[in-house]
Amino acid sequence: MSYQNAMDAIQLKMPEKIPRTEYSASVYWGLIRAVTSIPVDSGSGEAVKRRAMMAFEKAWDFGFTWSVLTGAPVLDQCRTRMGHAVYAEGGTDYDTRVECPFTEVGQVLSFDPYAVYGERNRALLTQEYDAHYDILCAEHPDQVNMTGIYITMISGLLEIFGWEMLLEGLGEDSDRFGAVANRYADWILQYFEALAASKSEVVMIHDDIVWTSGPFVNPQWYRKYVFPNYEKLFEPLHRAGKKILYTSDGTFDTFVDDIAACGVNGFVMEPTTDMAYIARKYGKTHCFVGNADCRILTMGTKEDIRREVERCMNIGRDCPGFFLAVGNHIPANVPVENAIYYNQCYEELAWRN
Repeated sequence: MSYQNAMDAIQLKMPEKIPRTEYSASVYWGLIRAVTSIPVDSGSGEAVKRRAMMAFEKAWDFGFTWSVLTGAPVLDQCRTRMGHAVYAEGGTDYDTRVECPFTEVGQVLSFDPYAVYGERNRALLTQEYDAHYDILCAEHPDQVNMTGIYITMISGLLEIFGWEMLLEGLGEDSDRFGAVANRYADWILQYFEALAASKSEVVMIHDDIVWTSGPFVNPQWYRKYVFPNYEKLFEPLHRAGKKILYTSDGTFDTFVDDIAACGVNGFVMEPTTDMAYIARKYGKTHCFVGNADCRILTMGTKEDIRREVERCMNIGRDCPGFFLAVGNHIPANVPVENAIYYNQCYEELAWRN
């Protein structure tokens, strides 16, 4: 049922049961142990972890697993390291590396991605996307699977320059930095062309274009240098008939209409983005995924958690492409009993009839 519900939602066919997905929960071993009774933790072997993750996702009726292939490692030849705070269970994501290859803003404004990273073999890239997709299909056989790109535009520039040099470049000369963005789009296009040739029917395109407070530069800059490049990058995906799901962290209310105009088929959002607006304007033409708040699961009462699930369900119930998810992940600091109660509320409220 999970696969069919999810594919029906992506195709806007109004499944009887509202589908769902979650992020990070599949590596929250305490929760997985409680749900599956499989004795697994961060030190378990990969085979045990995989079996436990599959059992958990089946128990929680995941419709799809959010996944991309192309991310920061393809920029390793020249990129900024910004470190990483503890988020994952056991602190496995903690990273103290902080380093930037750029020492002055002129280096940023003259940066040429093709000169630094070079041309890629598109046929080989497509093979890598297909291999990634095949692995996911084997690991999540009851779900809609996907591959995709994490470093679309802003996220790619951020990986290269880091926040300080990126903002310095914008502040020094926003149009020259826009030209850097254009050159980056020309370079990353080869990945989009390869993705278009892949076997995955659904692709995930990620780009963290805003902060929680909203845009970090004048919205007109995005409309001059980001969204026209989205149209160029998405064009091969459209020609190939892909369903494009788009993810941005933060609050992208300002740009919902711009993103829709670029031809995405669905929105994935955090709790700070106005899901009700998306439902009102695009609920019959697009799928959307969200946007329960993990802060309520972490600190709220059972009544608070139920109200939050009801809020999301009331927004999405009449929209054929709605998926429930905790929009800002279910990390390991969410009490296990709260996460289990959240799932109980989902199961009670997910049926449309």
